[in-house]
Amino acid sequence: MADQDIEQAVARALEDAPQRNFRETVDLAINLRDLDLNDPSNRVDESVVLPSGTGQDTRIVVFAEGETAVRAEEVADEVFSSDDLADLGDDQDAAKDLAEETDFFIAEASMMPTIGASLGQVLGPRGKMPTPLQPDEDVVETVNRMKNTVQVRSRDRRTFHALVGSEEMSAEEIGDNIDTILRRLYGDLEKGPLNIDSVYVKTTMGPAVEVA
Repeated sequence: MADQDIEQAVARALEDAPQRNFRETVDLAINLRDLDLNDPSNRVDESVVLPSGTGQDTRIVVFAEGETAVRAEEVADEVFSSDDLADLGDDQDAAKDLAEETDFFIAEASMMPTIGASLGQVLGPRGKMPTPLQPDEDVVETVNRMKNTVQVRSRDRRTFHALVGSEEMSAEEIGDNIDTILRRLYGDLEKGPLNIDSVYVKTTMGPAVEVA
């Protein structure tokens, strides 16, 4: 259950958003303080599973072979074999396009060294290196979990943003998502809540409402 203050801030942001002819996302703006973000160890870089989902279509690509590839076809947007991977490695433009269009990559652990060698220069800088799938993990469960996952990443910026839902979701659902992200940040940052200067929630085109 989200904090009541968070839920009220979300409700206000949804109410104040002007009517648009497209579905707006709801985003969180987080402002950090008292952190040297030139030091990579102080930066935020987390994959967070949102309890209420993202409210968006999340594009997921899987690198797999055999039975895992067959099962992945049921739930992933696209599945690449080792042969496909080799072709991508030879076509950097196609690899870059794929990286830009895809939210998350998953790969059988055995394929990770090849992916690192052939696509690491494309995926690495974009923060898109695949999540390794271990032999005892279910690819269907992993893909479905990733569909509700967002990347919360500050890089070297004091202010950064994270997707927390869409305008069609309820204030309670979005509030639960925000609460989950903030709790993760409190646990990860050196001084917890003291390293957060302010937090705002807003729809794509709507005004920002302070959360914390």
